[in-house]
Amino acid sequence: MIKLNSYTACREITFSSDGFRLKGTLHLPEVNHPPVVIGSHGLISSSKSPKQLELARQCNANNIAYFRFDHRGCGESEGKFHDAASLNARKNDLLSAIKTIKLNNKTGNQIGVFGSSMGGAAGLTAAPLADIKALVVFAAPLRINKTIDFDELPTESAYAFNGKVDLQFDISSDLTGISNILIFHGDADQVVPFSNALEIYDKVCEPKKLIRQKNGDHMMSHIAHQKAFITETVKWFKGTFNQ
Repeated sequence: MIKLNSYTACREITFSSDGFRLKGTLHLPEVNHPPVVIGSHGLISSSKSPKQLELARQCNANNIAYFRFDHRGCGESEGKFHDAASLNARKNDLLSAIKTIKLNNKTGNQIGVFGSSMGGAAGLTAAPLADIKALVVFAAPLRINKTIDFDELPTESAYAFNGKVDLQFDISSDLTGISNILIFHGDADQVVPFSNALEIYDKVCEPKKLIRQKNGDHMMSHIAHQKAFITETVKWFKGTFNQ
């Protein structure tokens, strides 16, 4: 992932979700009470993923705060990975993060959400339950019904967990009323098929936009896709917050 500007100021924040102590970092630009984007990372990722870090930089450069946090059982937050490996857990963590930021005296009352992969599914399920202005998702699955064997993952991508996790959910009927959404998806994604993005776009409401990353994979490996993702995401949030 590209790296451009530096952060402006950081605040470490801890909060509770279903009894788990979660940790996050709030990146603040040099303006009073800015709008804020909250990031929800993927299944085997953390708040230190390249997308989260670069979005924090670029949001700050455009006078938008950014809050990235570790879901339960991930990164520096409490819990075992099994505790985090359900969509309901991820949704509750995100809702708790939104509640925490709404009570923060350094940010304004406009909130956006970015979710990557399973974090995107969490964003889609949390959006109807929270007062958010805009939602951006990347490679978000609408439904999963499979067992992931972490012992079989490549070493470079394996999480600090051994064993199997059963993932089962279908949120295809829960998208009614979602709007102000920007959808990114690679059409060569071998983990979450591109058809998920088409179905999301069909079910959500205007304003909405789908960006198809030609030959794009689940990791967003292409530099051109990364650059376009950062540019279009910040533009989407900035445009929505300024309405």
